[in-house]
Amino acid sequence: MNQGQVAAVDEQNLDFLHVFKGSFQGVLRWPQLDQLWQTVLSDSDGAWYLYAVGEPVPEQPSTATQVERFVQEIDALLRKEHAEDYCGIVYVDNFQQPSLIKIFDPHNLGTMCGSKGGQPLPAWLISKLKPIDLPHTLPVPRNRQRWWQQLFASHK
Repeated sequence: MNQGQVAAVDEQNLDFLHVFKGSFQGVLRWPQLDQLWQTVLSDSDGAWYLYAVGEPVPEQPSTATQVERFVQEIDALLRKEHAEDYCGIVYVDNFQQPSLIKIFDPHNLGTMCGSKGGQPLPAWLISKLKPIDLPHTLPVPRNRQRWWQQLFASHK
């Protein structure tokens, strides 16, 4: 890699980190999540990166089919494993034009709202920007690694 390529990669990393550490709105109710999924699906071929934190960072955006399948599967997982009348585990930078969506694992919420230690990293990201390898503070649960690997195993 020459210096220009390194500078471009560093600039991309800074762009992603700027958005990742920026302001997010919580998706508090399930109907809000439904609306967010509709926004994503209406742009499913819009160069979305799907990233499971702890797995290799995707090099290319996902296909429309992969985005549609991921939204369907993650929605089912969240509703089943976060059996509450509220959502509260999905965060988006902009409801109308999302560029980054953070999805937290219902079984690894840690101190989401508390002040003890740092907040946990999201388990999954849906991003318009190419993600970077986020340093994870907690090991990714094995069942989530298997879920992620099985999700796209038949599409490789």
